[in-house]
Amino acid sequence: MQDFRNLKVWQRAHALTLAVYAATASFPRDETYGLTSQIRRAASSVPANIAEGCGRDGDPEFRRFLTIAMGSASELDYHLVLARDLNLLPHPAYDELSAGVSEVKRMLAAFIVRLKADS
Repeated sequence: MQDFRNLKVWQRAHALTLAVYAATASFPRDETYGLTSQIRRAASSVPANIAEGCGRDGDPEFRRFLTIAMGSASELDYHLVLARDLNLLPHPAYDELSAGVSEVKRMLAAFIVRLKADS
């Protein structure tokens, strides 16, 4: 069992989640329980699943939670596109968040491959 806080992928996913919360703070109030909630939930699910995987028994379980985190990152990716296309998220903010999602997904993919090779 390792401390998730020491993982670079968790650190980057956590920073992305904080950025998502800041970017969605200005969304319209009528989106509070809609898109705002979905975006925030997907974003926070990524580092949460990394953390949960660290607390599980062995690499196969950890890998499964990293795969779930990857799915949440893909969901976040789509919700950001939707927010941009609905003009809720300005293009510069979208570009920055989208780049962050891509980075986290690359890190997760590399970590998953490494864990598969180790098993």
